Amino acid sequence: MSNEKKHKATTKTKRITRFGVSLSDSLLQQFDKSIAARGYTNRSEAIRDLIRRHLVEREWKERKGKAVGTLTIIYDHRTRELSDKLTDEQHEHYTEVISTLHVHLDHDTCLEVLVVKGRNSKIRKLADTLLGMKGVLHGKLTMTTTGKGLA
Repeated sequence: MSNEKKHKATTKTKRITRFGVSLSDSLLQQFDKSIAARGYTNRSEAIRDLIRRHLVEREWKERKGKAVGTLTIIYDHRTRELSDKLTDEQHEHYTEVISTLHVHLDHDTCLEVLVVKGRNSKIRKLADTLLGMKGVLHGKLTMTTTGKGLA
């Protein structure tokens, strides 16, 4: 078998479709500035990234499939039994909480970052429960996807 045939046999080809987009000059200039600031080398990669982000957000809103993410929590550790409640809830969801990081921000305030993986609905439920606890000052669930289906 020739080298060219071997290469074709082992290379997985992706079909690329080109399409046009109509934008006002000012919107295009703003987009170009934005993508340059983020380090994109071309518009195509920036648009692909925007489309992926939209698909991930839609998947999360529809609560379909599996996902990964982080849950960041800022809390007052002086709140009675809060640390125990946070830990207990994480243990109840041990299949979704795959890692944690605990940081003492100052004498009274702690930050916890939970890395989560699993069904969207279970992750959202866990986040709602933890963020709703008395003594939690602020928090945010950052959601993404496992990447399956996003070529």
